[in-house]
Amino acid sequence: MDARSVMSDFAIETKGIGKCFGSVVAATDIDLCVGSGQLLALLGPSGCGKTTVLRMLAGFEPPDEGEIWIGGRCVSGPSVWVSPERRRIGMVFQEYALFPHLSVRQNIEFGLAKFNDCESRLQEVLRLVGLEGVRDRMPHELSGGQQQRVALARALAPRPEVILFDEPFSNLDTALRTRVRQEVRQILRDAGATAIFVTHDQEEALSLADQVAVMMDGRVIQSDRPERLYRRPQTHQVATFLGDANFLPGTATGDSVECELGSFPLMEPREGEVEVMFRPEDLILTAAEDGMGTIVERTYFGHDQMLRVQFQSGTLLRSRLVGCCRGLDTGQRVHVHVGTPMMAYPSRYGCPVASVST
Repeated sequence: MDARSVMSDFAIETKGIGKCFGSVVAATDIDLCVGSGQLLALLGPSGCGKTTVLRMLAGFEPPDEGEIWIGGRCVSGPSVWVSPERRRIGMVFQEYALFPHLSVRQNIEFGLAKFNDCESRLQEVLRLVGLEGVRDRMPHELSGGQQQRVALARALAPRPEVILFDEPFSNLDTALRTRVRQEVRQILRDAGATAIFVTHDQEEALSLADQVAVMMDGRVIQSDRPERLYRRPQTHQVATFLGDANFLPGTATGDSVECELGSFPLMEPREGEVEVMFRPEDLILTAAEDGMGTIVERTYFGHDQMLRVQFQSGTLLRSRLVGCCRGLDTGQRVHVHVGTPMMAYPSRYGCPVASVST
Protein backbone atom coordinates (compact mmCIF):
# COMPACT_ATOMS: atom_id res chain seq x y z
CA MET A 1 0.00 0.00 0.00
CA ASP A 2 1.19 3.52 -0.85
CA ALA A 3 2.47 5.17 2.35
CA ARG A 4 0.63 8.30 1.28
CA SER A 5 -2.74 6.51 1.29
CA VAL A 6 -3.94 4.59 4.34
CA MET A 7 -7.26 3.52 5.82
CA SER A 8 -8.61 6.19 8.16
CA ASP A 9 -11.80 6.87 10.08
CA PHE A 10 -11.32 10.58 9.36
CA ALA A 11 -12.49 12.36 6.22
CA ILE A 12 -9.97 15.08 6.93
CA GLU A 13 -7.02 15.22 9.30
CA THR A 14 -4.27 17.76 9.87
CA LYS A 15 -1.07 17.04 11.74
CA GLY A 16 0.75 20.09 13.05
CA ILE A 17 0.18 22.34 10.05
CA GLY A 18 1.29 25.96 10.21
CA LYS A 19 1.68 29.02 8.03
CA CYS A 20 3.68 32.24 8.33
CA PHE A 21 3.50 35.35 6.16
CA GLY A 22 6.88 36.94 6.65
CA SER A 23 7.30 37.48 10.39
CA VAL A 24 3.54 37.06 11.04
CA VAL A 25 2.48 33.63 12.34
CA ALA A 26 -1.00 33.10 10.86
CA ALA A 27 -1.46 29.54 12.12
CA THR A 28 0.70 27.07 14.00
CA ASP A 29 0.54 23.48 15.22
CA ILE A 30 -3.01 22.91 13.95
CA ASP A 31 -4.33 19.40 14.63
CA LEU A 32 -7.84 18.66 13.38
CA CYS A 33 -9.71 15.38 12.93
CA VAL A 34 -13.12 15.33 11.24
CA GLY A 35 -14.98 12.05 10.94
CA SER A 36 -16.87 11.08 7.79
CA GLY A 37 -20.27 12.79 7.71
CA GLN A 38 -19.42 15.18 10.56
CA LEU A 39 -19.69 18.97 10.60
CA LEU A 40 -16.83 20.93 12.19
CA ALA A 41 -17.02 24.64 12.94
CA LEU A 42 -13.71 26.49 13.04
CA LEU A 43 -14.62 29.38 15.32
CA GLY A 44 -12.63 32.44 16.25
CA PRO A 45 -12.39 36.24 16.09
CA SER A 46 -11.16 38.07 13.02
CA GLY A 47 -7.45 37.61 12.44
CA CYS A 48 -7.13 34.40 14.46
CA GLY A 49 -6.00 32.34 11.44
CA LYS A 50 -9.12 30.29 10.72
CA THR A 51 -9.40 31.34 7.05
CA THR A 52 -5.71 30.58 6.58
CA VAL A 53 -6.37 27.05 7.85
CA LEU A 54 -9.27 26.69 5.40
CA ARG A 55 -7.09 27.87 2.51
CA MET A 56 -4.39 25.37 3.44
CA LEU A 57 -6.97 22.57 3.46
CA ALA A 58 -8.24 23.63 0.05
CA GLY A 59 -4.72 23.85 -1.37
CA PHE A 60 -4.83 27.60 -1.96
CA GLU A 61 -1.96 28.14 0.49
CA PRO A 62 0.91 25.65 0.98
CA PRO A 63 1.60 24.95 4.68
CA ASP A 64 5.09 25.70 5.97
CA GLU A 65 4.94 22.56 8.12
CA GLY A 66 2.85 19.53 8.96
CA GLU A 67 0.62 17.21 6.95
CA ILE A 68 -2.91 17.29 5.54
CA TRP A 69 -4.82 14.04 4.94
CA ILE A 70 -8.11 13.90 3.04
CA GLY A 71 -10.04 10.66 2.68
CA GLY A 72 -7.07 8.65 3.95
CA ARG A 73 -4.71 10.22 1.38
CA CYS A 74 -1.88 12.62 2.20
CA VAL A 75 -2.36 15.72 0.03
CA SER A 76 0.24 17.96 1.68
CA GLY A 77 3.40 17.13 3.57
CA PRO A 78 7.15 16.77 3.22
CA SER A 79 7.75 16.09 -0.51
CA VAL A 80 3.96 15.71 -1.06
CA TRP A 81 1.73 18.24 -2.78
CA VAL A 82 -1.63 17.58 -4.40
CA SER A 83 -3.09 20.51 -6.33
CA PRO A 84 -6.48 21.94 -5.28
CA GLU A 85 -8.43 20.50 -8.20
CA ARG A 86 -7.25 16.96 -7.34
CA ARG A 87 -8.12 17.05 -3.63
CA ARG A 88 -11.82 16.21 -4.03
CA ILE A 89 -12.83 19.26 -2.01
CA GLY A 90 -15.90 21.41 -2.60
CA MET A 91 -15.80 25.08 -1.67
CA VAL A 92 -18.60 27.48 -0.75
CA PHE A 93 -17.31 31.04 -0.59
CA GLN A 94 -18.57 33.95 1.47
CA GLU A 95 -19.83 35.72 -1.67
CA TYR A 96 -21.07 32.39 -3.16
CA ALA A 97 -19.01 33.08 -6.35
CA LEU A 98 -21.86 32.09 -8.68
CA PHE A 99 -21.33 32.79 -12.37
CA PRO A 100 -23.73 35.69 -13.04
CA HIS A 101 -24.09 34.86 -16.76
CA LEU A 102 -25.00 31.20 -16.13
CA SER A 103 -28.33 29.77 -14.99
CA VAL A 104 -28.81 27.69 -11.85
CA ARG A 105 -28.50 24.54 -13.92
CA GLN A 106 -25.36 25.74 -15.70
CA ASN A 107 -23.72 26.83 -12.44
CA ILE A 108 -24.22 23.36 -10.97
CA GLU A 109 -23.15 21.59 -14.17
CA PHE A 110 -19.84 23.46 -14.07
CA GLY A 111 -18.40 20.84 -11.71
CA LEU A 112 -19.94 17.85 -13.49
CA ALA A 113 -17.84 17.70 -16.64
CA LYS A 114 -16.37 14.32 -15.64
CA PHE A 115 -19.75 12.68 -14.90
CA ASN A 116 -21.04 10.23 -17.49
CA ASP A 117 -24.64 10.92 -16.52
CA CYS A 118 -24.52 14.63 -15.84
CA GLU A 119 -28.29 15.17 -16.15
CA SER A 120 -29.08 12.45 -13.61
CA ARG A 121 -26.68 13.90 -11.05
CA LEU A 122 -27.99 17.41 -11.74
CA GLN A 123 -31.56 16.31 -11.01
CA GLU A 124 -30.43 14.50 -7.86
CA VAL A 125 -28.65 17.57 -6.49
CA LEU A 126 -31.50 19.94 -7.41
CA ARG A 127 -33.92 17.73 -5.47
CA LEU A 128 -31.53 17.58 -2.53
CA VAL A 129 -31.35 21.37 -2.20
CA GLY A 130 -35.00 21.99 -3.17
CA LEU A 131 -34.35 24.02 -6.33
CA GLU A 132 -36.05 21.89 -9.00
CA GLY A 133 -38.42 24.73 -9.89
CA VAL A 134 -35.76 27.39 -10.49
CA ARG A 135 -33.19 25.46 -12.52
CA ASP A 136 -33.37 27.88 -15.46
CA ARG A 137 -33.29 31.11 -13.46
CA MET A 138 -30.28 33.41 -13.36
CA PRO A 139 -28.51 34.15 -10.03
CA HIS A 140 -29.84 37.72 -9.86
CA GLU A 141 -33.39 36.35 -9.97
CA LEU A 142 -32.88 34.35 -6.76
CA SER A 143 -33.15 35.27 -3.09
CA GLY A 144 -30.07 35.21 -0.88
CA GLY A 145 -31.11 31.87 0.58
CA GLN A 146 -31.62 30.36 -2.88
CA GLN A 147 -28.20 31.62 -4.02
CA GLN A 148 -26.69 29.96 -0.96
CA ARG A 149 -28.32 26.66 -1.93
CA VAL A 150 -27.08 26.94 -5.52
CA ALA A 151 -23.53 27.41 -4.23
CA LEU A 152 -24.00 24.38 -1.98
CA ALA A 153 -25.44 22.30 -4.84
CA ARG A 154 -22.48 23.17 -7.05
CA ALA A 155 -20.07 22.10 -4.30
CA LEU A 156 -21.98 18.85 -3.64
CA ALA A 157 -22.45 17.86 -7.29
CA PRO A 158 -19.03 16.18 -7.87
CA ARG A 159 -19.39 14.17 -4.62
CA PRO A 160 -16.33 15.65 -2.86
CA GLU A 161 -14.70 14.12 0.20
CA VAL A 162 -15.11 17.38 2.14
CA ILE A 163 -16.94 20.68 1.66
CA LEU A 164 -15.36 23.86 3.02
CA PHE A 165 -17.45 26.92 3.92
CA ASP A 166 -15.90 30.36 4.40
CA GLU A 167 -18.28 32.51 6.51
CA PRO A 168 -21.18 31.20 4.38
CA PHE A 169 -24.07 33.02 6.09
CA SER A 170 -22.54 36.41 6.86
CA ASN A 171 -24.28 38.14 3.93
CA LEU A 172 -27.79 37.14 5.05
CA ASP A 173 -30.01 39.11 7.41
CA THR A 174 -30.54 37.68 10.89
CA ALA A 175 -33.88 35.94 10.34
CA LEU A 176 -32.87 34.45 6.99
CA ARG A 177 -29.47 33.40 8.35
CA THR A 178 -31.08 31.27 11.05
CA ARG A 179 -33.40 29.53 8.59
CA VAL A 180 -30.80 28.98 5.87
CA ARG A 181 -28.15 27.52 8.14
CA GLN A 182 -30.65 24.95 9.43
CA GLU A 183 -31.58 24.13 5.82
CA VAL A 184 -27.93 23.74 4.90
CA ARG A 185 -27.31 21.52 7.94
CA GLN A 186 -30.18 19.24 6.92
CA ILE A 187 -29.01 19.12 3.30
CA LEU A 188 -25.53 18.11 4.41
CA ARG A 189 -27.02 15.46 6.72
CA ASP A 190 -29.16 14.06 3.91
CA ALA A 191 -26.15 13.98 1.60
CA GLY A 192 -23.93 12.34 4.24
CA ALA A 193 -21.40 15.09 3.56
CA THR A 194 -18.39 16.05 5.65
CA ALA A 195 -17.97 19.79 6.10
CA ILE A 196 -15.85 22.43 7.80
CA PHE A 197 -17.33 25.87 8.47
CA VAL A 198 -15.25 28.93 9.21
CA THR A 199 -17.20 31.43 11.29
CA HIS A 200 -16.85 34.11 13.96
CA ASP A 201 -20.50 33.68 15.02
CA GLN A 202 -20.71 31.69 18.26
CA GLU A 203 -24.42 30.90 17.94
CA GLU A 204 -23.89 29.67 14.40
CA ALA A 205 -21.04 27.38 15.42
CA LEU A 206 -22.81 25.93 18.46
CA SER A 207 -26.11 25.29 16.67
CA LEU A 208 -24.70 23.96 13.40
CA ALA A 209 -21.70 21.78 14.15
CA ASP A 210 -21.06 18.36 15.67
CA GLN A 211 -17.71 19.65 16.87
CA VAL A 212 -16.35 23.16 17.40
CA ALA A 213 -12.68 24.07 17.31
CA VAL A 214 -11.96 27.47 18.89
CA MET A 215 -9.01 29.36 17.44
CA MET A 216 -7.15 32.23 19.09
CA ASP A 217 -3.91 33.83 17.94
CA GLY A 218 -3.22 31.19 15.28
CA ARG A 219 -3.81 28.16 17.49
CA VAL A 220 -6.68 25.78 18.22
CA ILE A 221 -7.01 26.20 21.97
CA GLN A 222 -9.98 23.90 22.54
CA SER A 223 -11.99 21.49 20.41
CA ASP A 224 -15.04 19.55 21.60
CA ARG A 225 -18.76 18.93 21.20
CA PRO A 226 -20.72 22.22 21.33
CA GLU A 227 -22.50 21.51 24.61
CA ARG A 228 -19.32 20.41 26.37
CA LEU A 229 -17.38 23.35 24.99
CA TYR A 230 -20.01 25.77 26.28
CA ARG A 231 -20.30 24.15 29.71
CA ARG A 232 -16.62 23.29 30.20
CA PRO A 233 -14.42 25.94 28.59
CA GLN A 234 -10.79 25.42 29.54
CA THR A 235 -9.87 29.11 29.80
CA HIS A 236 -11.43 32.49 30.53
CA GLN A 237 -10.82 33.43 26.92
CA VAL A 238 -12.89 30.53 25.59
CA ALA A 239 -15.60 30.98 28.24
CA THR A 240 -16.20 34.65 27.44
CA PHE A 241 -15.87 34.20 23.67
CA LEU A 242 -18.56 31.50 23.66
CA GLY A 243 -21.13 33.57 25.52
CA ASP A 244 -21.84 35.61 28.62
CA ALA A 245 -20.07 34.41 31.75
CA ASN A 246 -19.81 35.45 35.40
CA PHE A 247 -16.67 34.65 37.40
CA LEU A 248 -16.30 34.54 41.16
CA PRO A 249 -13.09 33.79 43.05
CA GLY A 250 -13.25 30.71 45.24
CA THR A 251 -11.19 28.31 47.30
CA ALA A 252 -11.20 24.61 46.49
CA THR A 253 -10.64 22.21 49.37
CA GLY A 254 -10.79 18.56 48.50
CA ASP A 255 -14.32 17.77 47.31
CA SER A 256 -15.82 21.27 47.57
CA VAL A 257 -15.32 24.87 46.58
CA GLU A 258 -16.38 27.95 48.53
CA CYS A 259 -17.30 31.24 46.85
CA GLU A 260 -19.53 34.26 47.47
CA LEU A 261 -22.65 32.35 46.35
CA GLY A 262 -21.98 29.50 48.77
CA SER A 263 -20.36 26.08 48.87
CA PHE A 264 -20.56 23.57 46.01
CA PRO A 265 -19.41 19.94 45.72
CA LEU A 266 -16.61 19.23 43.28
CA MET A 267 -16.67 16.57 40.58
CA GLU A 268 -12.97 16.02 41.15
CA PRO A 269 -10.95 16.85 44.29
CA ARG A 270 -8.97 20.09 43.96
CA GLU A 271 -6.91 22.33 46.19
CA GLY A 272 -6.23 26.02 46.07
CA GLU A 273 -7.58 29.21 44.55
CA VAL A 274 -9.91 28.93 41.56
CA GLU A 275 -12.46 31.06 39.74
CA VAL A 276 -15.95 29.66 39.47
CA MET A 277 -17.81 30.33 36.22
CA PHE A 278 -21.57 30.88 36.20
CA ARG A 279 -23.46 31.33 32.94
CA PRO A 280 -26.21 33.96 33.35
CA GLU A 281 -28.91 31.35 32.66
CA ASP A 282 -27.57 29.26 35.59
CA LEU A 283 -28.54 31.93 38.14
CA ILE A 284 -32.14 31.90 39.38
CA LEU A 285 -33.49 35.03 41.09
CA THR A 286 -36.32 35.17 43.61
CA ALA A 287 -37.68 38.36 45.12
CA ALA A 288 -36.91 38.69 48.86
CA GLU A 289 -36.77 41.67 51.22
CA ASP A 290 -33.70 40.18 52.88
CA GLY A 291 -32.13 39.15 49.56
CA MET A 292 -28.37 39.03 49.14
CA GLY A 293 -28.39 41.25 46.06
CA THR A 294 -30.20 44.13 44.37
CA ILE A 295 -31.24 44.32 40.71
CA VAL A 296 -29.51 47.40 39.31
CA GLU A 297 -30.24 46.96 35.60
CA ARG A 298 -32.81 45.15 33.45
CA THR A 299 -32.59 44.65 29.68
CA TYR A 300 -35.61 43.05 28.02
CA PHE A 301 -35.22 41.14 24.72
CA GLY A 302 -38.66 39.55 24.35
CA HIS A 303 -37.72 35.90 24.53
CA ASP A 304 -35.58 36.58 27.58
CA GLN A 305 -34.20 39.35 29.76
CA MET A 306 -30.82 40.08 31.30
CA LEU A 307 -30.71 41.32 34.88
CA ARG A 308 -27.63 42.72 36.61
CA VAL A 309 -27.50 42.05 40.33
CA GLN A 310 -25.18 43.86 42.73
CA PHE A 311 -24.11 42.41 46.08
CA GLN A 312 -23.13 44.38 49.20
CA SER A 313 -19.51 43.52 48.43
CA GLY A 314 -19.83 45.38 45.13
CA THR A 315 -19.80 42.18 43.05
CA LEU A 316 -21.94 42.38 39.89
CA LEU A 317 -23.47 39.25 38.32
CA ARG A 318 -25.71 38.84 35.29
CA SER A 319 -28.77 36.57 35.29
CA ARG A 320 -30.67 35.58 32.13
CA LEU A 321 -34.34 34.75 32.69
CA VAL A 322 -36.80 33.47 30.10
CA GLY A 323 -39.75 35.71 29.24
CA CYS A 324 -41.16 38.37 31.55
CA CYS A 325 -40.74 37.59 35.25
CA ARG A 326 -43.23 39.68 37.20
CA GLY A 327 -41.98 41.26 40.40
CA LEU A 328 -38.38 41.43 39.24
CA ASP A 329 -37.27 44.90 38.26
CA THR A 330 -34.59 47.44 39.10
CA GLY A 331 -34.34 48.17 42.80
CA GLN A 332 -35.76 44.78 43.79
CA ARG A 333 -33.79 42.79 46.36
CA VAL A 334 -33.33 39.13 45.43
CA HIS A 335 -31.91 35.82 46.51
CA VAL A 336 -29.60 34.20 43.96
CA HIS A 337 -29.74 30.45 43.49
CA VAL A 338 -27.64 28.20 41.27
CA GLY A 339 -29.92 26.10 39.09
CA THR A 340 -27.55 23.68 37.32
CA PRO A 341 -24.15 22.02 37.84
CA MET A 342 -21.30 24.49 37.73
CA MET A 343 -17.64 24.49 36.81
CA ALA A 344 -14.66 26.14 38.43
CA TYR A 345 -11.90 26.87 35.94
CA PRO A 346 -8.32 28.04 36.01
CA SER A 347 -8.12 31.59 37.23
CA ARG A 348 -6.37 34.21 35.17
CA TYR A 349 -3.48 33.81 37.59
CA GLY A 350 -2.81 30.12 36.99
CA CYS A 351 -5.04 28.54 39.64
CA PRO A 352 -6.01 24.89 39.15
CA VAL A 353 -9.09 23.60 37.35
CA ALA A 354 -11.93 22.46 39.64
CA SER A 355 -15.23 20.97 38.49
CA VAL A 356 -18.23 21.54 40.72
CA SER A 357 -21.82 20.31 40.76
CA THR A 358 -24.83 21.17 42.85
